[in-house]
Amino acid sequence: MNTDITASVKPENPEVDRNLPFTKTVANFNTLDYLRLFTITGVSVIVGYLSGIKPNIRGPSMVTGGLIGLIGGFMYAYQNSAGCLMGFFPNDAEVARYKN
Repeated sequence: MNTDITASVKPENPEVDRNLPFTKTVANFNTLDYLRLFTITGVSVIVGYLSGIKPNIRGPSMVTGGLIGLIGGFMYAYQNSAGCLMGFFPNDAEVARYKN
């Protein structure tokens, strides 16, 4: 019986760490991860502002869109960072950095 709940397939790249703590995954964010996070957040703020039908609802709509974008962008960056550390995405830089 397979009790490994992290993935149904084996990683194609070398694993750096299989059981990742939150702090290590966030510390592994690279420049592209931060760029994606801020881009998704910025686009969501604009879409939230433009989604406000009446002028007095544009502010709350913009804040809500920004929060949704911030959470979504963080989750996307976290997924990329964790995937690299677990070996599911190309991870040459991570293997060199965390070499034992």
